[in-house]
Amino acid sequence: MPEGGVGSVARGGSRLLGFLIDLVFASLVTSLFFRPNLQDTALMQTYNLWSAAVWAVLTVLPVAFFGYTPGMAVLGIRVARLDGATMTGLWRALVRAALTVVILPAVIRNADGRSWLDRITETVVIRFR
Repeated sequence: MPEGGVGSVARGGSRLLGFLIDLVFASLVTSLFFRPNLQDTALMQTYNLWSAAVWAVLTVLPVAFFGYTPGMAVLGIRVARLDGATMTGLWRALVRAALTVVILPAVIRNADGRSWLDRITETVVIRFR
């Protein structure tokens, strides 16, 4: 399969952009309930906590059942299990989200382009279009 084609391992740039899209989307959803006010520290702490919770839900559930977050869908990438199963599953999605927060496991890659969190959960992020 040619590099960069459908079914190939997604590059780090598209994964990072998908993550940033998800963060912005979570912030926008949170803004429906909390109006951000940079002058109010307590409100912003609450806003940030709720944004993180919204991000977790927008990450874990779609990845568990569909294989992609909203940001991944926009970019045409998805999480696939190495064993070929159709659903990523809840425990893999939870572990992926938790390790993404830690950052280091999501950044360090091996020769085939898979991150530590991919190897731990036996998944790979691939291009689907």
